[in-house]
Amino acid sequence: MLNRISLLILLILIAIPAAVYPDSDQSTRIVDPDQHAYKGSGGYPYRKKSDYILKELDLKAGDIVVDIGAGDGFWARQMAKSVGADGVIHASEVEQKKVDDMKEKLADVPQIKPYLSPLEGTALPENSCDLAFLSKTYHHLNEGGHMDYLCHLRKVVKPTGRLCVIEMNSALGAGRGTRHAWPPGLLIQQAEEAGWILVRCELMTGTNHYIAIFVQKELFGP
Repeated sequence: MLNRISLLILLILIAIPAAVYPDSDQSTRIVDPDQHAYKGSGGYPYRKKSDYILKELDLKAGDIVVDIGAGDGFWARQMAKSVGADGVIHASEVEQKKVDDMKEKLADVPQIKPYLSPLEGTALPENSCDLAFLSKTYHHLNEGGHMDYLCHLRKVVKPTGRLCVIEMNSALGAGRGTRHAWPPGLLIQQAEEAGWILVRCELMTGTNHYIAIFVQKELFGP
């Protein structure tokens, strides 16, 4: 009986396709022409991969995060679970109504601090954050102001802190969607010119979106 159960478990494991594993653990070899095809729905298909994204962020208790363009507070709530009661999520928005909506919606999570921020920065003190997080926000920054914003974040984020950007790959968008996307190559170029160094950039399979994580250039020495 035990041998039959063991055989059944083995057959189940063999039958599970590689695509069910988190993106970082997948081989880049193409075994199915459709393995990267868009399988999402709505404007935020990558939210279904929240477990994978939180694993990549590797937040710890007590961390301080600025969620730039926090929107409905989805990611602020997710990250609050990781930073715990001693952590803080500064949930920034440029529209007062969105700030008010978050305050009402997230009143049960005191470590989330919704606030109204200016368009050109976060209005947070220098060296105050462990992570700057931009989900579908980078393409909304002031036209021509991306470099200035990235330089501003270098001051706000601690020397050992990180920057995370999630955007749709503009090469995979169509029609109206291309206006809500950003080329990963351009992001990397702008970030590196501003003094950030890329440590991870990965397409989130089935979503047409990518996640890019950067650290401060000074960590690599002279």
